[in-house]
Amino acid sequence: MESQTSQLLGRLSESATIAMSRKARELKAAGRDIISLSLGEPDFDTPQAIKAAGIKAIEENYTHYPPVPGYADVRQAICDKLNRDNGLAYGPHQIVISTGAKQSLMNVVLSLVDPGDEVILPTPYWVSYADMTNLAGGKVVAVETGIEQDFKMTASQLRNALTEKTRIVMVNSPNNPSGSVYTQEEMAALAEVLREHPKAIAISDEIYEYINFTEAHASLATQPGMMARTVTVNGVSKGFAMTGWRIGYIAAPDWIAAACTKLQGQFTSGASGISQKATERAMQGGGSLSADMKAAFLKRRDLVVAGLAAIDGIEVNVPQGAFYIFPDVSALFGKKHAGGTLNSGQDLALYLLEAADVATVGGDAFGSPNCMRISYAASEAQLNEAIRRIGNAIADLTE
Repeated sequence: MESQTSQLLGRLSESATIAMSRKARELKAAGRDIISLSLGEPDFDTPQAIKAAGIKAIEENYTHYPPVPGYADVRQAICDKLNRDNGLAYGPHQIVISTGAKQSLMNVVLSLVDPGDEVILPTPYWVSYADMTNLAGGKVVAVETGIEQDFKMTASQLRNALTEKTRIVMVNSPNNPSGSVYTQEEMAALAEVLREHPKAIAISDEIYEYINFTEAHASLATQPGMMARTVTVNGVSKGFAMTGWRIGYIAAPDWIAAACTKLQGQFTSGASGISQKATERAMQGGGSLSADMKAAFLKRRDLVVAGLAAIDGIEVNVPQGAFYIFPDVSALFGKKHAGGTLNSGQDLALYLLEAADVATVGGDAFGSPNCMRISYAASEAQLNEAIRRIGNAIADLTE
């Protein structure tokens, strides 16, 4: 039998974060003492109140097929959260609950993008954005940002990137992989430009909303005229340490919500009813349920920023959210080690895995090859040891 997969599958690459995590697990299974700083998963457990709600859902038999867009009461809880925390007034018919925010994003992209449409992605961008665009037949338009601007796209950069073919503009704040957070003023400037292009729909990925060290989360949809042009994507994985519960959601104009419901009805139908009822409790509690986790991440951020800043060749800024550091490592390019020469962030990530037993992710996968991503969703002891190993490995490089 011929082993030939579809051309559609050929448009996709393997997720770089998942690939590095797999390689780290393989090396660990082989007996290596690997410190994995590659995956974006909180190293905390789901808050007890949320787990209790999930257990109650099982006992109350929320074990049958749920409605495709989600239970009405859970969608109302999401509406209440959006009103309370973001100042956004949605109705339950504008909410679609999916099996993780990744599916929420894929639903929107497949519902909006036709072959040849352009999708603006400020770099660095989350690895799956580009592949989602490719799967839909769209064209990625990368807008390059750097550490000197805290990896945030300016209004002028957006204006220069927009064309008549632009269909989606992706905004992710707090950002993965950079940890950057857009201010209200920066969101307002982007919105002013977007209003000039009525065909362009903004996707505001706010999955790290509750891990925001500025205490002032800015939602793009709150800007004048933008609620009708914005799909807000969120979920429970990051802010509530609920990665395995697999719940994401969108808040969108009616027609986009209806389109995503239609699409999801043919892919997965409704997300787990048990997970939905746990999500209802998370929405009711909001950021108070994960305040301790955020405080721990802030402490770790400062530890890692200070440690990396002391290593020659690594340039760091101070990210204001999420749990990532995205240092510029281009000063190390051209340096040599036993296995070759460093020419990109990916080269450095592979070198550190082999030479220091530390798993990171090269910035190449995020559209920023001068950088690398380090997740600080690990214990302080692991982070201190990882920094020590990274410093030693970089000191061993030669000219």
